[in-house]
Amino acid sequence: MKQLPLDNLEKALGHQFANRGLLQQALTHSSFARENPEPTADGNTHDGPFRDNEQLEFLGDSVLQLVASQELFQRYPSYQEGELSKLRAHLVNGRHLVHCARELELESYLRLGRSVEKPGRPKASMMADALEALIAALYMDGGLSAARAFVLAHILDPELQRLSTFEGGVLIADPKSRLQEILQASGRPGPRYEMVAEQGPAHHKSFTMQVIVLNAGNETEFAAEGCGNTKKAASQLAAQKALERLQGSSNG
Repeated sequence: MKQLPLDNLEKALGHQFANRGLLQQALTHSSFARENPEPTADGNTHDGPFRDNEQLEFLGDSVLQLVASQELFQRYPSYQEGELSKLRAHLVNGRHLVHCARELELESYLRLGRSVEKPGRPKASMMADALEALIAALYMDGGLSAARAFVLAHILDPELQRLSTFEGGVLIADPKSRLQEILQASGRPGPRYEMVAEQGPAHHKSFTMQVIVLNAGNETEFAAEGCGNTKKAASQLAAQKALERLQGSSNG
């Protein structure tokens, strides 16, 4: 697998490493380390394998847990301990970390040994491990502020924006996300959103948004409207009404 320049990754991370070796180590799988002896400073002899990312992964997991715990504690003061624990568990689970790693295209930077390198993507566990190692590398190179900025921007904030609340102790996505997921699961096209009306003065606007739900044949099944002081809020309300109609029809 051809590796992209690390400069590209540093730009995506928003951090230029003072110690580039930490970044390299975070991206080095144990298979690569075993197969490739590390040259000494004179470049002529070898003093053992490259350092892999397993120790950094151990540290990164702790840093991620700390940043997530602090952020959730501050952001959701009304949540009970059980709710905070469930939300944190969702944000730091392997599946979500793999998704975040792929958003950063980490597979294009990993150093893998021939024993595990196969056509296609690396194993999901390698991706999650590399992401945790990367958090540790940021922490070691730039302190907690650098690691925290990365975790918030690439792991916590995007998912917290997608999720809304707890319902019966279960994490629930916002209405637009839920509507999208339900329609996709039933083999229908995604919903279409259109602005129906815009009223009021510039400092106190009111928007009416319409969501159009299509059937499997790409024909309009029904539409629902919502009003709000922003297009986003109006769209969410319209999606909620569409969900209620879908749920009503499925229960009827």
